[in-house]
Amino acid sequence: MGYLISETTKEEREAIVAESLGNIEATCDGCMSGLAEMYQDYIDGKKELREINMEFNARYVHGEDMPGRSGCGYK
Repeated sequence: MGYLISETTKEEREAIVAESLGNIEATCDGCMSGLAEMYQDYIDGKKELREINMEFNARYVHGEDMPGRSGCGYK
């Protein structure tokens, strides 16, 4: 099975994200919900995983926080 949008259905992309993130319900510490939301554009077929990960890494390197996310509570 591939990971590109052109190679997967929406249901397959949902399964890929759920399997990759593990606890997608975000019941452990509140961090997982932000990650799940981050990959919604991939699930919806708008952006490839690579694009999302590159955007996240660019924000991390520049010290920018994800919009609408206050962090995991760790300092």
